[in-house]
Amino acid sequence: MYDQDFTLLESDSELEELSPLDEIPPIDAESEVSKPNPDLMLALLSAPETQQRMLAARAFCELEDSRAVPLLIDLLTDPCPLVRVSAAYAIGRNPSPSAVEPLIAQLEQDWNGYVRKGVVWALGNSRDRRTLNPLIDTLKTDIPAVRMWAASALAQMTQLGYEVVVAAVPPLIEALIRDSVGAVRSNCAWSLGQLCRELPSNVVYAGGVDALIQVLEEDEDLGVREDAKASLLKLGDARGLQAIESIELEADLEIL
Repeated sequence: MYDQDFTLLESDSELEELSPLDEIPPIDAESEVSKPNPDLMLALLSAPETQQRMLAARAFCELEDSRAVPLLIDLLTDPCPLVRVSAAYAIGRNPSPSAVEPLIAQLEQDWNGYVRKGVVWALGNSRDRRTLNPLIDTLKTDIPAVRMWAASALAQMTQLGYEVVVAAVPPLIEALIRDSVGAVRSNCAWSLGQLCRELPSNVVYAGGVDALIQVLEEDEDLGVREDAKASLLKLGDARGLQAIESIELEADLEIL
């Protein structure tokens, strides 16, 4: 799965730089030493200076404190996109049911791709049924980098029950087969592997396996084929394993 992303601006062609918040490290014993003061950061979330609001919101990408959630929700509509994206990531670190609807609203209206990417990440971390349809719509309609993260976020549906998993599989299959961007297809392959592991051997499961096999055999992007292969191996599906074996045998014969 692709875990780095394209830049998230207004058009598909602007795909070179990474967001400074792309790689948010986990909170561990070492980072505890230098963590910001939560009470001070809470106060700065309402500061009149844009820079202070942004820095405070970024602090809660590391801090976990439920007191920050209402203020972070307010910052989702801040005039500054850097504040908005910081708030979105911070909510992803501090998920709350109360933030789901504001996140969805911002996803639908925000012009900035960086912000939408952060919102999608936060929605995935929310693990809430309400996020399913917005994430599916994003996978179908947004710019490539945001579609890529929507594909990954849909893997979080594994924790929301059978009906939600079943609903998430078909749009991932469609994007896996039809999306024009390899990174999006690659993340769809990874997410399908995660979701299909939660399914019994039914028609939805079979459709996911069929799509992974098709991509394994036909996709022009090596990275997508490798992610499809990895998902099939994790599933341990007999048809998938047979397809992998056949491809590897053909490759060996070509070498000979």
